[in-house]
Amino acid sequence: MANPHSPSPPQDNTSLLQRSTGVFAYTVRAAELVWATSKTLTFVIGGLTLIAGLLPGGIAWTGKQLIDAVVASANGTAPVDPALWWLGLEAGLVITMAAAQRGLSVANSLLRAQLGHRVNVMILDKAQQLELTHFEDSEFYDKLTRARREASSRPLSLVRSTFGLIQNSISLITYGALLLAFSPWAVLVLAIAAVPAFVAETKFAGEAFRLFRWRSPETRKQMYLETVLAREDYAKEVKLFGLGEELVTRYRDIFKTLYGEDRDLTMRRGLWGFLLGLLSTAALYGAYAWVTISAAASRITLGDMTMYLLVFRQGQGAFSAILQAIGGMYEDNLYLSNLYEFLEQEVAAPSGDETTGPAPKDGIRFDHVSFTYPDSTTPALNDVTFHLKPGTRLALVGHNGSGKTTLIKLLTRLYEPSSGTISLDGRPLEEWDPDALRDRVGVIFQDFVRYQFTVGENVGVGDVDRIDDRPPIEVAAERGMAAPFIADLPKDYDTQLGRWFKDGRELSIGQWQKVALSRALMRETADILVLDEPTAAMDAEAEAEIFQRLADLTEEQMAILISHRFSTVRMADHIAVLHKGELVEEGTHEQLMALDGRYAHLFTLQAKGYQ
Repeated sequence: MANPHSPSPPQDNTSLLQRSTGVFAYTVRAAELVWATSKTLTFVIGGLTLIAGLLPGGIAWTGKQLIDAVVASANGTAPVDPALWWLGLEAGLVITMAAAQRGLSVANSLLRAQLGHRVNVMILDKAQQLELTHFEDSEFYDKLTRARREASSRPLSLVRSTFGLIQNSISLITYGALLLAFSPWAVLVLAIAAVPAFVAETKFAGEAFRLFRWRSPETRKQMYLETVLAREDYAKEVKLFGLGEELVTRYRDIFKTLYGEDRDLTMRRGLWGFLLGLLSTAALYGAYAWVTISAAASRITLGDMTMYLLVFRQGQGAFSAILQAIGGMYEDNLYLSNLYEFLEQEVAAPSGDETTGPAPKDGIRFDHVSFTYPDSTTPALNDVTFHLKPGTRLALVGHNGSGKTTLIKLLTRLYEPSSGTISLDGRPLEEWDPDALRDRVGVIFQDFVRYQFTVGENVGVGDVDRIDDRPPIEVAAERGMAAPFIADLPKDYDTQLGRWFKDGRELSIGQWQKVALSRALMRETADILVLDEPTAAMDAEAEAEIFQRLADLTEEQMAILISHRFSTVRMADHIAVLHKGELVEEGTHEQLMALDGRYAHLFTLQAKGYQ
């Protein structure tokens, strides 16, 4: 639950200049990213930005000429035709300006969609390069959350701010050229009046960013609570245990904490923005008074007065827009640092490029293997040694937490041993190409994934290169005992599974387990079959039938079985007993029973339950 008295985010006492130094480095990288996403749209936006920057000054100057022509015509010193010509020219410029702005809006919308997709794919591609330990690290999840939030929109926002800066700079140059004819001091007044608001906005942008980074764990808690409250696989327990009110209360408490921080920042930001904005308003109306007095004294024409009033207003807007663009670029750079912090996460290059071993009949060897999880001081495996030959079925036995699943993760190189060596066919695993190694493994974990895909795809993911190849999928389903119930589904292998999508069908736990078992049997190249509690949700008859089938299928393969059912375990050729990460006993069922040690004790306890 969120703590209402949670500490404030860390304060950054560095100066604005120090914080800004280097933070704009991401501007170039963002521009490169946008350019790589769509050169055509980037070029179009750049061209339209140039046009939109030049036209406002031209419209203001044309308006001056129009008013002076109207006044001259009214005084009888000129015909009305010049006034009509200036009117037509101004209308044409206004239409061109509207077209440029509409074109910018369309191009930005198209680029936003492409860029958002590109950045999300970059994040997903990076995620595929990460190791399993990254996903089990809470600090990494904070980094991932920060990268995914807003990162897809910030590169375009940064580039749009850059283009906006260019557009308004061009407009300001044209305004400055017009104002200089009136007085150079007018330009200086507008510039000085806009600076305080810019400094305040930049300061608050930095504070908002620090708040954003600090609160990542709380944001993830909210996301998790939303998942628990709104997902079908949590719904049963939430309702049966009456968890709804408790979880919603926690969700509200987190919101109150986060909202309070946002409210305080928003109020201070708004107040200072209003007070400093008064300077700009005072400068504008001071300039209005200056121009009005000059016109009343006949030092400038009525057209000049109209133009200067318009230029003062739009010039001030352009100046403010330039400073806001710089402030926006500063803020966007801060958020982009999250994206690139994630994308530049160091990942060890996969070692090994071998695809075969020097002793193909040697099988799997664990030689004094130990492993300790990064956030632990107690070894999950300690000095484990055993040899598994081809055609042999090995059963791993032990209490939960004894190291059985960890051993499987080491075998499949999801982790690297802390010490010791694991070899396959006489070659250490670190020398194997990871893909070549995993092509030889078919695996079903106890917490297997229930993909919200079709039945065929759920089986086919076991060999992704043949995910749409029906014949091998049907063969795997037959071997995994899933074919009979699949035939009874409305669209057999094309039936959508799960409840997330339309017409989805939910399976029983036992049926899902058979689908997962079929998935593990998809790879024809797999000569290592790993089964982590593969029949835990099946009845005794189905379990016996499946293991008889597996015994027939693994005559030439190596099979590693993790199970708590000793009726299944005793079918293995060799049994290894793990206790607190150590291999304490090994042998056949008969040998271990004769030893009268831990295995015999566990077997006897379970057997009594059936008497």
